[in-house]
Amino acid sequence: MMLRIADFRTRARARLPRFVFDYVDGAAEDEECIVRNQTDLRALHLLPTCLRDTTRLDTAIEVFGQRWASPIGIAPIGFAGLVRRGADGALAQAAASLGLPFVLSTASNERLESVRASAPSGNQWLQLYVMSDRRIAEQMVKRAKDAAYGALVLTVDVPVSGMRERDHRNGFKLPFRPGLRTLADLVAHPAWSLSMAIGKSPGFVNLSEGEAKASPQLQAALLARTMDRSLTWESLRWLRSLWDGPLLVKGLLHPEDAKHAIAHGVDGIVVSNHGGRQLDAAPSTISALPAVVHAVDGRVPVFVDSGFRRGSDVVKALALGARGVFIGRPAIWGLAANGQAGAAAALRLVSDEIERTMTLLGASRIDDLQPLHVHKNV
Repeated sequence: MMLRIADFRTRARARLPRFVFDYVDGAAEDEECIVRNQTDLRALHLLPTCLRDTTRLDTAIEVFGQRWASPIGIAPIGFAGLVRRGADGALAQAAASLGLPFVLSTASNERLESVRASAPSGNQWLQLYVMSDRRIAEQMVKRAKDAAYGALVLTVDVPVSGMRERDHRNGFKLPFRPGLRTLADLVAHPAWSLSMAIGKSPGFVNLSEGEAKASPQLQAALLARTMDRSLTWESLRWLRSLWDGPLLVKGLLHPEDAKHAIAHGVDGIVVSNHGGRQLDAAPSTISALPAVVHAVDGRVPVFVDSGFRRGSDVVKALALGARGVFIGRPAIWGLAANGQAGAAAALRLVSDEIERTMTLLGASRIDDLQPLHVHKNV
């Protein structure tokens, strides 16, 4: 019985070979940041306000003219096709079935046009990495515009890839050459191995236009997150020349960066430490959120991700000023456990927990959630 997100993680761990589970589950260096994300959330308590009328509960929010049924969405997840074939489309469909947004990663394994077509009524955004050859980003942005993606999310916290020690120990790189231990692990996970044996191995298919394949070197560079380290705030002018829709910057933790983002005309900010997968010494996102919200001062919506496992975690972020929360690992654990239905079930579980938590707090609408509801354990 799947009663909590941790149950989906347990089932995902049983189904996936170790190198796949470690790729999804792991973080940088000593993996302290990923622990801090959740520890700092647990250190915050919620103070109920009683005798409020919660007969009619409304968890919906509006973002850039689009309605979200609940204040959560699926964060961009690279190489999701390694977990299940057709993962990107399945995640998009799971989100759309619940009226939630889905952010497609540059490192997706299905073409952005086909993912868009898989859930035509869904609210889909595109996450963008800018690699050294900016023509890759340019063609992706153009295609996303033609395919009616609703927003562009520029990830800025990857000038170099974090040291993900689990992946290095597992020899996880492209081209992938499994060792004896990995081969034995594949035999021990026949359902996953057989599903992956059918058809082509997942690749980064959005790096080139049309049906032309990106070179193995370019795909390996994306897996290693070899990005354009000359990208600066002034580069947003270049992106604006390509994209006239909502533009968000993802990966900010410093309030001064939030001010820079506002000054350069972004439409939204995602407070993120990449799920602990980049700078292991970075603060938790929940601890960085209030200062960023203060710096933004209501001029654009502020979103947050990294470490959210419960609906009550989401409510804490909303009370501290976040407009919405993106979740990644819970969705991919759900997908690993039971495909599209599993991803939808994980999202629904978090949504249900949000509703229950709001009712217990005496909040009938998202806007009712305020800092007064948050109490730090000291």
